[in-house]
Amino acid sequence: MRLHGLDIARFLAFCGMVLVNFRIAAQVAPGTDAISLFTNSLEGRAAALFVMLAGIGVSLGKPDRATMFRRAVFLFVIGLLNLTIFDADILHFYALYFLVALPFLTASSRTLLWAAAGTLAIGLAGLLVLDYEAHWNWDTLTYAEFWTLEGFLRHSFFNGWHPVFPWAAFLFLGMWIGRQDLASRRVQARMVLWGAAAAVLGALPGMLLQDPELAELFGTSAIPPGPFYIIAASGTAMAVTGLMLAIGPALDKAGLGEWLAAPGRQALSLYAAHILLGMGTLEAMGQLDGSLGTSRIFGYSLGFCALSMVLVWVWNIFARNGPLEALMRWSTRFPR
Repeated sequence: MRLHGLDIARFLAFCGMVLVNFRIAAQVAPGTDAISLFTNSLEGRAAALFVMLAGIGVSLGKPDRATMFRRAVFLFVIGLLNLTIFDADILHFYALYFLVALPFLTASSRTLLWAAAGTLAIGLAGLLVLDYEAHWNWDTLTYAEFWTLEGFLRHSFFNGWHPVFPWAAFLFLGMWIGRQDLASRRVQARMVLWGAAAAVLGALPGMLLQDPELAELFGTSAIPPGPFYIIAASGTAMAVTGLMLAIGPALDKAGLGEWLAAPGRQALSLYAAHILLGMGTLEAMGQLDGSLGTSRIFGYSLGFCALSMVLVWVWNIFARNGPLEALMRWSTRFPR
């Protein structure tokens, strides 16, 4: 039986990503009002939830290594195409996470936790030894020399938007979670409680440290992705997933479950749509110059999320899977 809570959590992650990406694309400066604080809190959290849910999906789907590799190739190609119009693409990072996870598909649950910890340790070592700001122009949020071998490797594995080290830890943790009995109320409660505890504990060091450099390294900002960011974001993702699993049956009874779950099953296509249609509309309207206020871009983002639900409902009248989901299924089942 498919767990609607996972699909609902995936749709919430998509909505969080829309709120963050539309504000950044529209160059709306974050403020101190409630809307800005809420959107700020989603930075690095919505994407982390996406990656953790991908890990859960790997464990539940049990793909063989050939299928996993083909998915990685598909996402890598689509991601590189997306990079030509959207610098903060996450799809090619997904491909790299999948490749790193290939040797661990049949590993024990304990090994998956060790893999997550090892990924986290390598990421921390990189922050301590290497220059995180190399190739970055923080004023324009552009990355120089990405299409060189050195720039690509550094961006992909160390200082890009979602580098393999330490972001692949979210995937490994998701794979571990996917091994649990997710339909169990006890497991769901533990996910919420343990996740909330990790989110709080992960935020404490950055709040207590006074030294700016140490506070940045041990803080919970996604840039740079320090160890306590990974802990806090993992906790948030785990708590949200557990909560959605717990309330999923109630939402189904209320008639809302499928409305919220359906777009979650087509998150890949919606991710492309929020760039091509959502940001494309903003660009056509000439609204990528910072002229939109916090409230207007927030309303536009929520409107796009609501529109996504309607578009998926209409699409499902004619097809079961989203266009990119169908293409990925075809590519992974193509005669070997």
